Amino acid sequence: MAASTSVAVVSVTAAAVPDLSTNADFSDLREIKKQLLLIAGLTRERGLLHSSKWSAELAFSLPALPLAELQPPPPITEEDARDMDAYTLAKAYFDVKEYDRAAHFLHGCNSKKAYFLFMYSRYLSGEKKKDDETVDSLGPLEKGQVKNEALRELRVELSKKHQARELDGFGLYLYGVVLRKLDLVKEAIDVFVEATHVLPLHWGAWLELCNLITDKEMLKFLSLPDTWMKEFFLAHIYTELQLIEEALQKYQNLIDVGFSKSSYIVSQIAVAYHNIRDIDKALSIFNELRKQDPYRIENMDTFSNLLYVRSMKSELSYLAHNLCEIDKYRVETCCVIGNYYSLRSQHEKAALYFQRALKLNPRYLGAWTLMGHEYMEMKNTSAAIQAYRHAIEVNKRDYRAWYGLGQTYEILKMPFYCLYYYRRAHQLRPNDSRMLVALGECYEKLNQLVEAKKCYWRAYAVGDVEKMALVKLAKLHEQLTESEQAAQCYIKYIQDIYSCGEIVEHLEESTAFRYLAQYYFKCKLWDEASTCAQKCCAFNDTREEGKALLRQILQLRNQGETPTTEMPAPFFLPASLSANNTPTRRVSPLNLSSVTP
Repeated sequence: MAASTSVAVVSVTAAAVPDLSTNADFSDLREIKKQLLLIAGLTRERGLLHSSKWSAELAFSLPALPLAELQPPPPITEEDARDMDAYTLAKAYFDVKEYDRAAHFLHGCNSKKAYFLFMYSRYLSGEKKKDDETVDSLGPLEKGQVKNEALRELRVELSKKHQARELDGFGLYLYGVVLRKLDLVKEAIDVFVEATHVLPLHWGAWLELCNLITDKEMLKFLSLPDTWMKEFFLAHIYTELQLIEEALQKYQNLIDVGFSKSSYIVSQIAVAYHNIRDIDKALSIFNELRKQDPYRIENMDTFSNLLYVRSMKSELSYLAHNLCEIDKYRVETCCVIGNYYSLRSQHEKAALYFQRALKLNPRYLGAWTLMGHEYMEMKNTSAAIQAYRHAIEVNKRDYRAWYGLGQTYEILKMPFYCLYYYRRAHQLRPNDSRMLVALGECYEKLNQLVEAKKCYWRAYAVGDVEKMALVKLAKLHEQLTESEQAAQCYIKYIQDIYSCGEIVEHLEESTAFRYLAQYYFKCKLWDEASTCAQKCCAFNDTREEGKALLRQILQLRNQGETPTTEMPAPFFLPASLSANNTPTRRVSPLNLSSVTP
């Protein structure tokens, strides 16, 4: 069905637009370059500047074409000629953001290009008025009352054109955007899929489709065109859905076929490594990207998140000053400055810059999430909840916002709300130990101990970032008087922190050694109990208990006490443990609140 739709609508636009059909492979990079240059021009003529920039950047990464192979501009139709004066004037008004004025002079134009600009000007006029009304009210209630009044009219008109099969690829894209804005998600997805069949080169349609896909199952059921653009789309959606291995494989394939110089692909790879918390790799790629494209601002807020996590104050300060020199009124610049002030614990100033970012773009996801974190730092839970809810409105896949809401309701001692939000975060990041530990703590508060145990064990199994899951599981076993299981968890915890090779301090290490010393003492395993008691002496909070236990062990040994066989056989401590290798310094865990997409 999709293929027949494509043929029918392309025939309508064939007179106005050269052949824009694409192959499924990358065998002919010269042809791909021609297509990218062509679509960059067509999107620029229609005011779709982000799509134009994306296509131009990708074209730049490919080898230059000889003069003989450069394509002439698209042919002008009779309709284009009649509307040329009105279109030229309106486009000038459009470029200086006088959208109502542009729409006024385009009224009655029939050419595809002029009609699109007429409808798009009306849409942007409504969006601009809505943003102007919401710019000083960042609360969700006030925001919900402000609507783009033009949407319903646009939907009626575009729907008639759609039924008459008179919309080209750009018209379908705009119709899809209007449907999405009216929360008609299913209809919007169908229209965007149709738009990708009709005009597969338009990146904006793929990107809008990407924002509506919530999981991999949904992606499987989409009937997408078999084109090389689909590979870029899949790589992007895999990154968004946290399917990072698949995304990195796709991007590597794109580099291998000839896009190795694409700054877009390099930045997406850096974002992918950021999402899986490979901080060093992501930082390295971002630093290379800065050398390659020193005036780039896109994704620099993500780079600043990485610098924040590593507490690299001087580098973050340099980045903030550098971006200010380039463009101080970009959303990303405001977020970078906000992160800088947050790292300096100046949370009021940080929140101010995130608010400034949202005044520039109320739909910028990262700023909402970061502002929620700052309000949490300032103990303003009500404002934090509002900010996180806004982030979810912008993108329901933002697990940090769901997690932030869970944390906020945890502070408010509302465990059932807390459980709901942590579950949503876990669904989005099933292999993130922090979500699982948070869920476990929530279940524990609700006295659902079996579920709590499952969460803590799963957190350990997927790779516990903060090295706390086993300790929490051990304490749960202690609470249930399951002493052997508790001992096994503590021993695994000790083995893990000593096998990582880093000289770090873990807050619960003394707790683990104290429990194991007492457990081995009960088992009458004097050597193991003595080893653990000696380790206890290295910590301030367990020193006296360790000394007392050592005296008891010495006394019982002198009395000739022997081990009993009635106790279950315990796990034994690693042989590498000795009294002189106690860690001395704590490395801060990856703080979820400091990481954004």
